[in-house]
Amino acid sequence: MFTGIIEELAQIKKIKKNKNGRCYTITSKLVINDLGIGDSISVNGVCLTAIKINKNDFSVDLVEETLNKSNLGDLKMNDYVNLERAMKASGRFDGHIVQGHIETLGVILDHQGKGSDSRLSIGLDPEWMRYCIPKGSITIDGVSLTIAAISGNIVEVALIPHTLKNTTLGKKCKSETVNIETDIIG
Repeated sequence: MFTGIIEELAQIKKIKKNKNGRCYTITSKLVINDLGIGDSISVNGVCLTAIKINKNDFSVDLVEETLNKSNLGDLKMNDYVNLERAMKASGRFDGHIVQGHIETLGVILDHQGKGSDSRLSIGLDPEWMRYCIPKGSITIDGVSLTIAAISGNIVEVALIPHTLKNTTLGKKCKSETVNIETDIIG
């Protein structure tokens, strides 16, 4: 389980295709400190398993199901990703319950404002709107956010400067896809 509180903004160092999908090697300075082989790690909101760990990077396998259900297959070398280690049972619960199971992709329709007044509008498949409630939680590329507004099949979230600076959401542009996990409690 995760909380949607991003611990590190990291880059993809290497992408290797294999018979089952791909293997990504991701640079890390923080989350690697207590990451072990077999541990779960959220990469842009997708729960993956660390399969190899070096001093400054770790590797994860992505199978076809992961590549088909998320936007991880669109990533290239040097692209940034959001990282979060799995929550320890004794840890603080700062975000909301996040499983790391991507339900759908959203499309950025608009990204307005900068600084303390930034809004991101995401278009979702109408099928997933029943799980979105005003002031409820949503996970976008692994980031726990509060839904500020809903209009039709569009979810709008407000982004604080910290989120813009420390996650991939500050780098995203109109028409890009994002991984969506709706709130399991909602």
